[in-house]
Amino acid sequence: MSNLNLFAALRAAFPKDLDRVAIETDDGLRYSWRDLDRASAMVANLLDSLALPPASRVAVQVEKSVEALVLYLATLRAGHVFLPLNTAYQSAEIEYFIGNAEPAVVVCSPGQFGWVSKIAFTAGTRHVFTLGDNRTGSLLERAAHMSDQHTPAVRKDDDLAAILYTSGTTGRSKGAMLTHGNLRSNAEVLKTYWGWQRDDVLIHALPIFHVHGLFVAIHGALINGSKMFWMSKFDPKRAIEKFSEATVFMGVPTLYTRMLAEPTLTPKQAAHMRLFISGSAPLLIETFNEWKARTGHTILERYGMSETAMLTSNPCNADARHGGATERRGGTVGFPLPGVELRVMGDDGQPVQPGEIGGIQVRGPNIFKGYWRMPEKTAEEFTADGFFKTGDVGRIDERGYVNIVGRNKDLIISGGYNVYPAEIEGYINEMPGVVESAVIGVPHPDFGEVGVALLIAKPGAQVDAAQVLAALKSRLANFKIPKRCFVVNELPRNTMGKVQKNLLREEHKSLFA
Repeated sequence: MSNLNLFAALRAAFPKDLDRVAIETDDGLRYSWRDLDRASAMVANLLDSLALPPASRVAVQVEKSVEALVLYLATLRAGHVFLPLNTAYQSAEIEYFIGNAEPAVVVCSPGQFGWVSKIAFTAGTRHVFTLGDNRTGSLLERAAHMSDQHTPAVRKDDDLAAILYTSGTTGRSKGAMLTHGNLRSNAEVLKTYWGWQRDDVLIHALPIFHVHGLFVAIHGALINGSKMFWMSKFDPKRAIEKFSEATVFMGVPTLYTRMLAEPTLTPKQAAHMRLFISGSAPLLIETFNEWKARTGHTILERYGMSETAMLTSNPCNADARHGGATERRGGTVGFPLPGVELRVMGDDGQPVQPGEIGGIQVRGPNIFKGYWRMPEKTAEEFTADGFFKTGDVGRIDERGYVNIVGRNKDLIISGGYNVYPAEIEGYINEMPGVVESAVIGVPHPDFGEVGVALLIAKPGAQVDAAQVLAALKSRLANFKIPKRCFVVNELPRNTMGKVQKNLLREEHKSLFA
């Protein structure tokens, strides 16, 4: 039987010349493909030496480093399950994740060892290691004594490769179980769909505890044998500087807005680049248009989730399945990827007409196995014919492009009418002097729920909240108009740049009490 371990697929794509540079860091360190192979073998041998139960969870909360990437590869190689944890998580959250996942191994930053190890040992974890972002820590000290040869554990497509905890904006976080087959199939599809080329070089500027940075970006480069410029922390000036040596950049919208603020961003500076990709949060049409004007490049937006990796993408080249479409359309996330089925369903359980809004459901080889130790929740989120209910609300236009309108949980039901915040935000964001807005639903004694708009004004611009609401009245049905509007300095965001509407709802819940 062939070995379907994801690591084997990534390793097979390494270039023949293993002494070529695979990763160059922002402080000038260079790692060859041989370094990645040897180091991941040594850490995998360390994991083997611990005699862990098969498919043990390895929970990791460390700062971004090439060694953290090596630990991920070693975990796959040894046949265990990688569990990345956001570096912002505090003790109560870590206690929940460790208690829920019951990892056999926990790896944390050296400075956090005191409290993390206490939680881990109390929960029954046997092994706690440290890993610093400067090549220090007990993990590397122990691995240094191991052999640099290792035969990857044999795994099947359906075996678990990773568990990603969803951000848990409603209720407790759920662990999405992703298999070797889920992740490999997605990486292979994206390699073709995004036209990865032999000489492509990726600027890696994202965190690596999340689908975008860990799976989409890293798998994309590794399965193509492509070099990465590795940024431990995003620096807009430095990223733009690297455009002359790189070809691919993946970022969240915030990274693009930060680069747009730099005078060095010019068509000449971006001339060597092939592809700019944005995801993890909605890209404002203003950012999309400004980027095109400033660089001559059209950002490619795509859509994915922790539970599914990537689902849709705007075309990179001609998409034969959609009449040879090549246009990257701002405000859309493109077409379902090859092998992914996507449908938009109404409240009656029937597909809606093109252009109508409904719940997005998906099916394909990239869809996760279910939620860790939550069989009832898993059953609830899948339809009888095997489609996963994403919880996202959207529509498909007459040309087949998918538009995401928002999350189910962000839907406002006001006086019995459905109000989609993204629709209202779209109008507010187009108004003069507005940078960005967020519309949330809060309890109301008469209507059950009403909308409240919060917006950020451009530096130096005077935006009048009452005038914003007045302008909306000429464009939208009355039931959609927010009852209040506030101009604020900033909107709360998670590490991937998504606005945390749950925090805004909590803050404004007693506005009409």
